[in-house]
Amino acid sequence: MSVLEMIKKRRSIRKFKPDPIEEEKIEKLIEAIIWAPSAGNRQMRKFYFVFDKNLKKKIAMASLYQMFIEEAPLVIVACGDKGIERYYEERGLENYLFCDVSASIQNLMLVAYEEGLGTCWVGAFDEDKIKKILNLPENLLPVAIIPVGYPIKTPPPPPRKEKNSLIEIIK
Repeated sequence: MSVLEMIKKRRSIRKFKPDPIEEEKIEKLIEAIIWAPSAGNRQMRKFYFVFDKNLKKKIAMASLYQMFIEEAPLVIVACGDKGIERYYEERGLENYLFCDVSASIQNLMLVAYEEGLGTCWVGAFDEDKIKKILNLPENLLPVAIIPVGYPIKTPPPPPRKEKNSLIEIIK
């Protein structure tokens, strides 16, 4: 399957089987994260792989009670390192931090899909609660939460806007 086909077929999954994820698949997810591009190749990001049931429940509750998060065998908390500011000043904090983490998340989600795993990009959460739950150092900013597991059900594709409303070609 081509990368574009995978992009078109990948869906946000909110119902997971309880089956554990094989270690070789976890390693592929890690590789996908670390090989993502980053501003100046600074790689100012950190990802927490959470398997602990109690912590997953706390993360779900801190995510506006999106309890499907708790049911995933793996929950990944994606963080950006605010230390990027010393290289890129305000633009580093306001832009590059999020771009770098997002590139890693996209890689992660595509490799997960290739491996038969489902994911969902969760951005609705209480940042301070997540920091406390994981005891994050001050320099780390949680950007997204990604539950990962084998899908019970894959939803149909959502509608997309017309190309001409999203793309402007300038010649």
